[in-house]
Amino acid sequence: MSNAWFESVVEAQRRARKRLPRSVYKALLAGSERGLTVADNVSAFDELGFAPRTAGLAAKRELATTVLGQAVSMPVLISPTGVQAVRPEGEVAVARAAAARGTAMGLSSFASKPVEEVVAANPTTLFQVYWCGTRDEMLERLARAREAGAVGLILTLDWSFSHSRDWGSPRIPERITVREAVRFTPEALTHPRWLWSYLRTGHVPDLTVPNMGGDPPPTFFGAYGQWMQTPPATWADVRWLREQWDGPFLLKGVIRVDEARRAVDAGVSAISVSNHGGNNLDGTPAAIRVLPAIADAVGEEVEVLLDGGVRRGGDVVKALALGARAVLIGRAYLWGLAANGQAGVENVLDVLRAGIDSTLMALGHGSIHELTRADVLVPADFERALGVGHV
Repeated sequence: MSNAWFESVVEAQRRARKRLPRSVYKALLAGSERGLTVADNVSAFDELGFAPRTAGLAAKRELATTVLGQAVSMPVLISPTGVQAVRPEGEVAVARAAAARGTAMGLSSFASKPVEEVVAANPTTLFQVYWCGTRDEMLERLARAREAGAVGLILTLDWSFSHSRDWGSPRIPERITVREAVRFTPEALTHPRWLWSYLRTGHVPDLTVPNMGGDPPPTFFGAYGQWMQTPPATWADVRWLREQWDGPFLLKGVIRVDEARRAVDAGVSAISVSNHGGNNLDGTPAAIRVLPAIADAVGEEVEVLLDGGVRRGGDVVKALALGARAVLIGRAYLWGLAANGQAGVENVLDVLRAGIDSTLMALGHGSIHELTRADVLVPADFERALGVGHV
C-alpha cells in the first residue's frame, strides 16, 4: 500500500496541517467566534449510538441512490467551498475525484476555477450561488452555468456577517502582490512541498473568482464585498430565483422547521440542513440535532440533505437513519485535497464509502434505503426542534 494512502479523515487532516502553511490551514478550520457550532457539528455525532445485529447479515450492501435526479454511487456529495488554494488544481482535481468515485460535485460561485472546466471534469456538477448583486447579474451567472452544463443549482443562504474568531482569523490578501508575497515567504519556505506545487506551475495562488463574471473577474474579497452590500434574500426572492432555473434546485442553510416549510412553498427540489460548517451564527445547534424535526416535517415533499460535521462513514449512516437522503462534505475533502491532490479526495471518499458499508453490514441491512431511526440510539435531550409552531 502506498505511503500516500490514509485510512481516516482525521489522518487526512493531520497531513493537511503538516503540509499547508499555517494561515492556509487556519482558513480551512474556519468557524466563527468561539467555535461552539463548528465543534458541536462534529461532537454531536458522537452522542449517537448504533443498534447492531450479530447474525443474518447481508453479504452485499447497496450504497447507490439518487439525489436531485442524479444517480450517485453513495450518499455523499461534494459541498461547494470557496477558493481552494490548497493545491494549484483546486476544484478541477476535486471534480475529477468525485467523478472517479461516481458522485456529484458542488461548485461555488466563489471558486477559483471556471464552471466550464469543472463541468468538463465532472458532468454531474451542481452550481452554487449566493444572493449577491443585481437580479440581472444573478441571471447572467445562471445562464453561464446552464450553458456550461451544470445539472442543478444550489442557493446558499446559511452565511451571515459573523466572521470573527477567538483564536484569530488568518490574513488573506486581496491580491498576491509583491509585498504580500514577501510577507508570506517565511510561511511558504517552511512548507516547501506546498510552495513547490505552485512554483512548478509558474503561478501563485489565484484569489480571483471567475464564476462571478466581470472583466476582469473580482477577487474573493471583491465578491464578498458585493455580497455584503446586497440586501438579504426574502422568501419572494427565493421563489423568483427558483423560477429562473428549470432544473433541480437545492436551498442550503435551513435549520428551522418553519423555514423548511417556507422553502417547500417556494418550490425548491431539496433543502440542505446546514449552519455553513459553523461559519454562521455561533451557538446554532449542530445540523444533525435539527435534522430529525425537519425531515419529519417536509421529508415527504422534498429531498432533505445534511451538511456539517461528517467525518466518518458511520456519521453518514446516522444522518440517513435520522431522515437525510444524503450528506454533503466540505472540510473532509479539502483535507484530502491538501494531503494528496485528486488522489487524496478519492481517498477520503473511499474511507467514507468503506465506513458506510461496514456500518450497514453491522446493522444487518443490505441497502442504505433500509435504514430507520431504530438503527440509531438517540439520547433523550439530543434533538433540537427550531421554529416549531411558527408560521
